[in-house]
Amino acid sequence: MPTIESDNTAAIEARLVELREEHRDLDLALNTLAATPTHDQLQLRRMKKRKLLLKDQISFLEAQLTPDIQA
Repeated sequence: MPTIESDNTAAIEARLVELREEHRDLDLALNTLAATPTHDQLQLRRMKKRKLLLKDQISFLEAQLTPDIQA
């Protein structure tokens, strides 16, 4: 029988997969947009902010999966 902890871990890992995929897609879109000579600066800034937010969310969730080390 699955435990609450294992269900939570599975949910976190699934969310991490989604966030990493979105982060990777956004990175590709940013590179494509930046390569165009007449790119929209506002859109570029918004995309960069979103990418940073995703990175922060990924880091937070990864920390949730890392067990605390007892000193």
